[in-house]
Amino acid sequence: MSDHSDERATMIAAGDLQEFAPRGREHCRRHPSALTLQLRRLQPASELCSSDGAAGLVGSLREVTIHERQRESWQLRKGISDVGEEVDYDEELYVASNMVIWSKGSKNQASTVYKAFTVDSPVLQALWCDFTIPQEKSEKSDVSGSDEIVEKCICILQNSCINVHSIEGKDYIAALPFQVANVWPTKYGLLFERSSSSHEVPPSPPREPLPTMFSMLHPLDEITPLVCKSGAGVFGSARVQYVADYTLRIVFLNAEPSIVMTYDTVQSLHTVWALRRVKPEEQNTVLKFSEQLGTPQHVATSSSLTAHLRSFSKGDSPVGSPFQNYSSIHSQSRSVSSPSMQSRSPSISNMAALSRSHSPALGVHSFSGVQRFNFSSNAQSPKRHSITHSPNSTSSDSFLIPETEPIVPELCIDHLWTETVTNMREKNSQASKVFITTDLCGQKFLCFLVESQLQLRCVKFQESNDKSQLIFGSVTNIQAKDAAPVQGIDTLLVLEGSGNLVLYSGVVRVGKVFIPGLPAPSLTMSNQMPRPSTPLDSVSTPSKPLNKHLGPLEEGVLLSPVPEIRDSSKLHDSTYVEDCTFQQHGTFIHALRDPVHNRVTLELSNNTMIRITIPEVATSELVKRCLQGIKAILPKEIAVQMLVKWYNAYNAPGGPSYHSEWNLFVTCLMNMMGYNTERLSWTRNLDFEGSLSPVIAPKKARPSETGSDEDWEYLLGSDYHRNFESHPVAKALRLDPLEASAPKDDFSHSLSLDSSTLLFTHIPAVFFVLHLIYEELKLNSLMGEGIRSLVVLLVQLARDLKLEAYIDYYYRDYPALVKTSRQTCIIDQVQTGFMHQPSFFSTEPPSIFQWLSSCLKGEAVQPYPYLPGICERSKLVVVSVALYILGDESAVSNEASRYLYKITSGQRKQQIEQDDNRCSFRQSTSVSSLAEKLVIWMTNVGFTLRDLESLPFGVALPIRDAIYYCREQPASDWPEAVCLLIGRQDLSKQACEGNLQKGKSSVGQVLSSDIPSGTESEEDEDGMNDMNEEVMSLIWSEDLRVQEVRRLLQSARPVRVNVVQMPEASDHEYIEEKENRLLQLCQRTMALPVGRGMFTLFSYHPVPTEQLPIPKLNLTGRAPPRNTTVDLNSGNIDVPPNMACWASFHNGVAAGLKIAPASQIDSAWIVYNKPKIAELANEYAGFLMALGLNGHLTKLATLNIHDYLTKGHEMTSIGLLLGVSAAKLGTMDMAITRLLSIHIPALLPPTSTELDVPHNVQVAAVIGIGLVYQGTAHRHTAEVLLAEIGRPPGPEMEYCTDRESYSLASGLALGMVCLGHGSNLIGMSDLNVPEQLYQYMVGGHRRFQAGMHREKHKSPSYQIKEGDTINVDVTCPGATLALAMIYLKTNNRSIADWLQAPDTMYLLDFVKPEFLLLRTLARCLILWDDILPNSKWVNSNVPQIIRENSISLHATELPSSEDLSLETLAQAHVYIIAGACLSLGFRFAGSENLAAFKCLYKYATDFLKCLSAPTASITGHYNLETCLSVLLLSLSMVMAGSGNLKVLQLCRFMHKKTGGEMNYGFHLAHHMALGLLFLGGGRYSLSTSNSSIAALLCALYPHFPVHSTDNRYHLQALRHLYVLAAEPRLLTPVDVDSNTPCYALIEVTYKGTQWYAEATEELMAPTLLPELHLLKQIRVKGPRYWELLIDLSKGTNHLKSILSKGGVLYVKLRAGQLSYKEDPMGWRSLLAQTVTHRNSEARAFKPEAISAFTSDPALFSFADYFCKPTVNMGQKQEILDLFSSILYECVTQENPEMLPTYIAIDQAVRRLERREMSETFELWQIKLVLEFFSSRSHQERMSRNPNRGLFMNSEFLPVMKCTIDNTLDQWLQAGGDVSLHSYLSGQPAEESQLSMLACFLIYHSVPMPGQLAAGGLEGTTNFSELLLKFKQLNMPVRALLRLAPLLLRNPQSMVL
Repeated sequence: MSDHSDERATMIAAGDLQEFAPRGREHCRRHPSALTLQLRRLQPASELCSSDGAAGLVGSLREVTIHERQRESWQLRKGISDVGEEVDYDEELYVASNMVIWSKGSKNQASTVYKAFTVDSPVLQALWCDFTIPQEKSEKSDVSGSDEIVEKCICILQNSCINVHSIEGKDYIAALPFQVANVWPTKYGLLFERSSSSHEVPPSPPREPLPTMFSMLHPLDEITPLVCKSGAGVFGSARVQYVADYTLRIVFLNAEPSIVMTYDTVQSLHTVWALRRVKPEEQNTVLKFSEQLGTPQHVATSSSLTAHLRSFSKGDSPVGSPFQNYSSIHSQSRSVSSPSMQSRSPSISNMAALSRSHSPALGVHSFSGVQRFNFSSNAQSPKRHSITHSPNSTSSDSFLIPETEPIVPELCIDHLWTETVTNMREKNSQASKVFITTDLCGQKFLCFLVESQLQLRCVKFQESNDKSQLIFGSVTNIQAKDAAPVQGIDTLLVLEGSGNLVLYSGVVRVGKVFIPGLPAPSLTMSNQMPRPSTPLDSVSTPSKPLNKHLGPLEEGVLLSPVPEIRDSSKLHDSTYVEDCTFQQHGTFIHALRDPVHNRVTLELSNNTMIRITIPEVATSELVKRCLQGIKAILPKEIAVQMLVKWYNAYNAPGGPSYHSEWNLFVTCLMNMMGYNTERLSWTRNLDFEGSLSPVIAPKKARPSETGSDEDWEYLLGSDYHRNFESHPVAKALRLDPLEASAPKDDFSHSLSLDSSTLLFTHIPAVFFVLHLIYEELKLNSLMGEGIRSLVVLLVQLARDLKLEAYIDYYYRDYPALVKTSRQTCIIDQVQTGFMHQPSFFSTEPPSIFQWLSSCLKGEAVQPYPYLPGICERSKLVVVSVALYILGDESAVSNEASRYLYKITSGQRKQQIEQDDNRCSFRQSTSVSSLAEKLVIWMTNVGFTLRDLESLPFGVALPIRDAIYYCREQPASDWPEAVCLLIGRQDLSKQACEGNLQKGKSSVGQVLSSDIPSGTESEEDEDGMNDMNEEVMSLIWSEDLRVQEVRRLLQSARPVRVNVVQMPEASDHEYIEEKENRLLQLCQRTMALPVGRGMFTLFSYHPVPTEQLPIPKLNLTGRAPPRNTTVDLNSGNIDVPPNMACWASFHNGVAAGLKIAPASQIDSAWIVYNKPKIAELANEYAGFLMALGLNGHLTKLATLNIHDYLTKGHEMTSIGLLLGVSAAKLGTMDMAITRLLSIHIPALLPPTSTELDVPHNVQVAAVIGIGLVYQGTAHRHTAEVLLAEIGRPPGPEMEYCTDRESYSLASGLALGMVCLGHGSNLIGMSDLNVPEQLYQYMVGGHRRFQAGMHREKHKSPSYQIKEGDTINVDVTCPGATLALAMIYLKTNNRSIADWLQAPDTMYLLDFVKPEFLLLRTLARCLILWDDILPNSKWVNSNVPQIIRENSISLHATELPSSEDLSLETLAQAHVYIIAGACLSLGFRFAGSENLAAFKCLYKYATDFLKCLSAPTASITGHYNLETCLSVLLLSLSMVMAGSGNLKVLQLCRFMHKKTGGEMNYGFHLAHHMALGLLFLGGGRYSLSTSNSSIAALLCALYPHFPVHSTDNRYHLQALRHLYVLAAEPRLLTPVDVDSNTPCYALIEVTYKGTQWYAEATEELMAPTLLPELHLLKQIRVKGPRYWELLIDLSKGTNHLKSILSKGGVLYVKLRAGQLSYKEDPMGWRSLLAQTVTHRNSEARAFKPEAISAFTSDPALFSFADYFCKPTVNMGQKQEILDLFSSILYECVTQENPEMLPTYIAIDQAVRRLERREMSETFELWQIKLVLEFFSSRSHQERMSRNPNRGLFMNSEFLPVMKCTIDNTLDQWLQAGGDVSLHSYLSGQPAEESQLSMLACFLIYHSVPMPGQLAAGGLEGTTNFSELLLKFKQLNMPVRALLRLAPLLLRNPQSMVL
């Protein structure tokens, strides 16, 4: 059959016809916009066009539609889902006038509009583009820009600007400095072509041309010219220059590989360039001011280029310059006088330049954008290095060129290939369509369609070996009118001039495409009516002869000179209808467009479009595999031909259905190998699927038959059998296959092969590849059907190639399918010589099971052959066994492993080194690491649980064993995929949460109760409803302490004013009394919000569309019994002014602190919360401070910050300054420093204007400086702050009031700046910081004020007379705490001694007792490691004189003493004790240390008693209350977050005391203590890091305000800085199945320290963890939950991220266990305890009980259907029992996935007993299982940890093994030995015994008869000789025992 006639006969049927109209068109009509009206006008026209009968009208409306068509355009691409993987639908981008519509979906998914954009001017082009942002441009500057973020964008080009919209929702507008002709998306960004006006003259020599191509790598970057590097040109070396040749036009641009194709309009040549980033040296070459006058045309010296780009005003371009139609936006900048560099023309590009100045574009300064890039066509060209003068510009236009910065190019094009020049090159042969296509063998072609020549030119190209460049080959021309690639199946469609659609693969013609419903393109007049059912080329069509006559005519017509006259770009729009008038009647295809995957749109001549699908190469998995394999092994040309033949056969019109695809493939393949499939009985009888439509009838003669998956035998019993009754072949069906061929030839064996066919010489190679695929399919239990089909073909080939070993091998696999006698075809010896014997062909059949078996037995193994990309499972199994069983870790690491060798076409066989590498299990590494390595490697190669399930059970066993091992002892930081594979959902969910960004974590949802309980909904909002009840009820389950805390802290309801009216009091007095009482209670109410903020810390995720609810602060009361309202504003009593001002500030902070740091909020939301009414300004100020503390204030735009500060509202400034500083803690942020400096006179230059900054704002700003510079030891800051501690009062009233708080703030700030730096304050030794602070602390002569501000302090204050000594009362607290912080934890004795309390009465009189508290505290903080949690240590801080003479805290009567002031001693005593206790609180903050708690509690109760003792008056109530408050705070610090009941009782007691000495400050302290105790609702605790201690010192400063507006000693706003010390430490176990929090036992291991050795403690989670740096590891302990280890020695980041996301730790209950909530004592799961110890219980296991063990629905159903007895059981009882015990075994051993394996083994053994094994597949698996358990590696694992739960039940396997042995032995004795004997001697055995014989051979690993013969066993007489000879055959002794009688010619069997 000649190829040509073959081709004429073949057709390919296209599928899935759909009429196509762009989705955007119809959306446009409905889309609301100004255009709608215009489109409406056109609408009828387009509708008429599409209707059929309006042919006449179409002509008349042609202009309209063409006009409309030019205005609309669209492009399609393969759909990409949100996640980024490809999906099977199209996406369309449609453009009409100024709208762009992006829609998705097609085929089976309805199409929807995804986005629609409308812009101001008509859209010139719209396209998709991905911009890559190198990491350094985004926030994380520390990451070296290795990984890039990709922004997927849509770009819309308008006349003067380009809009870029990213999918994330960012919008950019970039102004274009020139007219753009075209824009192209590249791998790096966008590429612009400047439109050259038609009459731009080639420049005369002195003037350089301007660049024509530009790139923009990101919408915020510069637009920079493109550089080109052309090959060695006229001047010898490769040149680098700007692309300035306006004759070059881009016709195509591709991203992968990144290439550009241009067309030179002068030379009419196409050139291909590689596009890449420019190299630095090339940048330099271009930017050098080069003076090569020799090549003025090309080397654009940068100076003048830049001058052109920048010094150009729009007015002067000559007519026709592209800038005339610039949009009116730029009109302002069009004035002639503005182009000087400094001009501020308010144009878009100017804004763009501003906005870009943030992005570091290679260090180029941004200029005003307009002037940078205007390319003029000025008449006079600037001379080099001269001053430019444009003729008509004013003098301001000129500037010196060297000032301009050059524009640095970013992309470069390298020349790759230019097409050769031919003689008959026409002028406009520009390619109208270019694409890259791949042929069926993966060779790439660049195809470009030259429409004027009707040619498609294809250039083959490939990557060089080092992947660095592309190598182009020769050009092939294909006649074509249009073409389109079909990527989905590696082909391309060509529309020939005659109107035929032809499919090509590369340049090989595949065949014509038949489109049902379109008539054949014929030129007859008679054929007007389309005949839909006619196949195109069928013989009956009368058009054949006509075609031949008209052939030349047709070509002549199509090459008529008409297209020449038109511009080639119009060619698409016009049709050929005008030329070929006689074709007017039929519709025909006139263009192809929008190819996506395997779909393409045909434009028909009647203006309709249809979309067709080109069919796949193959659909069934089996055929795909075989084609892949054969393709990989054959030479490329033959492979393509083979695939083309197959494709034609498979896709003929009316082609085969899915089922018969395999039979068609077999027939096709065997024909190509030279078989005559008609004469070969089994192929002839393959199933034709009954339907013989008349279309296929003539094709039956040709080898394109269809068939079935079964072999002949199987077919007789098949369901298809009925269909054959009517079949012509039916008469042959009842006959034996041998006789079927008898009528044709005398004897069947005379069939021979045709050696001239395509694949004949490659038969061995094809056979071997198919065998490897057969082995690969064995590893997929879902492909059983395919294996059976394949083995029939393999047997035929093996017979004909006379490969005995293979035939025997297939027989052992499928004894029932492989009959001994079968028709063979003779291949002559001569012909065999022609066959190409591949180097990799092995006479022994490679067998994957045999290979594994050898590995398990520890025998030597040869590398296993595999086909890369096709036999991936084989590779996976081989490598994993090598790793896990042989313990070879290198197996995984390198590709060319010594266990595999790759097969490719035409290569030498790899040399196998040392053949006999006996594989022994290496003990080098620990087993656990092997299992870990295996599991991690498998996930890396993408192996999942689903893959594991489809592996046969024997092969999967080692992998399952490794998984089981890892599941028991996983690492907490494995990636999600690994955890999924080992079946630990708890871990995989944890890993999955870890990968989410902070805000998206679902943890928040897990742990937040949405519905507030019923009671609260009616009540007012008290600001505490969003607490997570579920977790809190687990932490404090026994009582209602949380409700109690809420009651104590709520400030939104009126208080109860309970005053009894005395009989003598008048009504008016009574009302006054009530109001006075309310005033007292309000002192308490106003103090509550600070505590509430602590309690609700970070507990809420706000909704971005709603305002944050701030509960109102209610200062009214209700008086019983009538519940009348009592109000302070009645005017009866005097109420302090602005009393509630700070209270509402605290209320705002409390509300703001509810917002969790992980919430998603932005600047707009913060501003949106701004209240409308002025009264709420204080709350908003607090809210801003809170946002700073939780880190959200960084999102607030700088603009808004300044806006708030300029309002001059004192509170807002305080809140904002503190908030911003806290958010930028320790960053030394310059912008914030500037902001703060404005508010601190000392940081401003001395000459600056005096700003009137309120005192409190100054205080806040100073603390702000401390926060921003925390821990940096910044010298200048430290110097200023040191001076500020002692800032004297100024001459006017400045600095005279509340000086104490300013001095304290400076001290605290100084402490923060030098935090913990101690004596190593680098570069500050000349400041004498400690000495200066000491002086501030104890007093003395004021030093001379150094520095800038000495002028200010010349004249003393007129108000305060201080003299020249330091006012210690002002400076002491700040200095003391500064020392404490600078020397924090340094244990510096000498500094600590300065702080020792004075020990003589004389000295004691000099120090305020309060300062003793601070000194003691400071001293203890410095001597951090000396603090001990016992009262002995506390008392050791008290000096001896006080200890001896003071009243004990319990004394009843007063001692008398003359010379000592008892009062002084008593006060000193209590304050020193309080100071020591406070330091104890700091030292053990958040630790819940029991000793510290007991010690502090004892002192607290002592102070309480003391208050009521008669001696209280000496010490002073106020002092005792202060000390008691300090103690309460210390207690709460130690017990922070724990909600300790005893401390709560103390707090509640203090809450109730409202009269007498109890002022606002004490209430504040008590409720802060309460808040700390329940910090963050029990989720947070305090940290003891340096930074936290600094924050706590500010917040808990032990001097409390006297009334609510008192900021004299300490600014109230600082009380909230405790947030900086809070850290999340609550670990909440969440049950992964039910997704609810639960209890779990965890074991915490502490690292050893100097005070205690390494220790372990058990905690019941949810619990607060100790500080992480103290811990070594945390384990979730069994027995109820799966164990889980978090190892902190590797770093705490993993645990930190868990805690910061809500502390959710997923845990999973083990089988048979109940949670602690359901079964607190563990008694109910005793069932599990008794049964796990193997005994008779297993029988008693009731399937109903399974629910206690598992939540897996599949197991429930199994128990239901297979384990429950029914009424008439009979035989089945035993099976039910077996199933029940198997199920019980699997569930209690925690490996339910083994259930199918157990059952499969059981079923296989039963089948063997019934002798029904038709295939030995399962027997192989059982054999592998047994070998695995007896393998050395497994034995060693077991011996190493014997207590590990046995993987499979120890009783089950031995029983199965015995059963198999017995069955086979019985068969031997019952006559099996005869067939075994005949097999061994090479005679055919009797058929009935074949399957059992195969089972015997497999199970006992009997070698092939050939091998036995080679072993020379003939003369053997005794068993010992036999043993010796069999040694090299690797046959087990137990098998030899069974064979020996036969081999030794001894009838007595040795088996009893």
